[in-house]
Amino acid sequence: MTNTVAPRKRGFFARYWKSILLFLSVFGPATITAMADNDAGGVATYSIAGAQLGYPILFPLVIITILLGVTQEMGIRLTVITRKGLGDLIREKYGVRAALCMFGALLVANLGTLVTELSAVKTTAAMLHIPAVPAVIVIVVVSFFLVVRGNYKLTQSLMLFACLFFLAYIFAAIKARPDWGLALSNLAYPHGVEWTPTYTREFLLIGMGVLGTTITPWGQFFISSFAFDKKIEKGKVTYSQLSTYWGAFLTDFFSFFMIVATAAALFGSGKPLTDGLQAAEAIRPIAGNLAGTLFAVGILNAGFMGLVVVSLSTAYAFAEFFGVSGSLDDSFKKSKTFYVLFGLQMAAAAVVAMFGKVSLFKIAVFTQTINAIALPLVFYYLIKLTNDKGLMGEFKNNIFQKYFAIACTVVIVVASIFTVAAFLFKG
Repeated sequence: MTNTVAPRKRGFFARYWKSILLFLSVFGPATITAMADNDAGGVATYSIAGAQLGYPILFPLVIITILLGVTQEMGIRLTVITRKGLGDLIREKYGVRAALCMFGALLVANLGTLVTELSAVKTTAAMLHIPAVPAVIVIVVVSFFLVVRGNYKLTQSLMLFACLFFLAYIFAAIKARPDWGLALSNLAYPHGVEWTPTYTREFLLIGMGVLGTTITPWGQFFISSFAFDKKIEKGKVTYSQLSTYWGAFLTDFFSFFMIVATAAALFGSGKPLTDGLQAAEAIRPIAGNLAGTLFAVGILNAGFMGLVVVSLSTAYAFAEFFGVSGSLDDSFKKSKTFYVLFGLQMAAAAVVAMFGKVSLFKIAVFTQTINAIALPLVFYYLIKLTNDKGLMGEFKNNIFQKYFAIACTVVIVVASIFTVAAFLFKG
């Protein structure tokens, strides 16, 4: 009896651990891409949402998580099956002109995003009593040399380690002493406030802005290119798909705590917010210095993570669109253009962030406008490619995936338009 059961137990655990190891072998690209959506701009958006709308704005997080998971799953499945990145496939299938237009829009929008990231680093460093300009210079130089002198494994490990700093938002939310029952119930349906016409209008505008700032063109290119650089095997496509949904859940898990922290501390206080740093400052007298400091540390980390990931997304896209070498496992000499573009973006954004007199608000509006224009094209190509049976074989979109993806795209495009409107409305 014992001899019969023991092998069965060993067989069960062997299969169990094998599945876990397979999942961990593809873990990384989806989680890093999704978590990088919680960059400095994302933190600002979630902070403003919590402070102005309270707990009801938690309800859209469930929808956002589903949309983010669906769109990233398509991107990683496309790359694992075809063994090519999204940019490479667009160039091959739709020509150099389409590639040039897409890259131009991506480059301009990403530069605007990088300026926002480094501006957040500058202001947050000052709040933490760190010299602001040296902090920006150090973070750019360190980021450049870590990526150039390292390899894929090191870069992935650093980004996954950076994800741990988002735990700061959990502690900040706890210190704010929220109504956890009200917060959790608002995930099921929005309630607990007076739905005046003004509140309803702000809920729609800011809610769509939250969705639009989470799902971006650079995110689609990065997950595709980073997964390609990881060299995930076709046989692990199922585990890759699972990792995208895990990544989507994880990013909005932390977004939940960002909103809870600001909703608990600031909703109804009448204090206007325009960025995440103001939220960190405003939380201090209500939830304590530790909560404010943790919130600020989270913003600093988000700025660093966004800086590296967004810069890499542009460099990857250039390499794929124009057929040059670009891999984190390549030497600087072999992928010189890739690494130079990676560094030049950060340097240019650092100069603007440190010395530029351009309005950050105008940069944010311009960046969101470019994203709103580019996003429909990105999803048009993504859906067309994943629907192509000759390209995808048995892994092409099924009927549900096809029409659900189209519906998701429509929602995301509308959200992007509302994001621009939300910025203008706020201004």
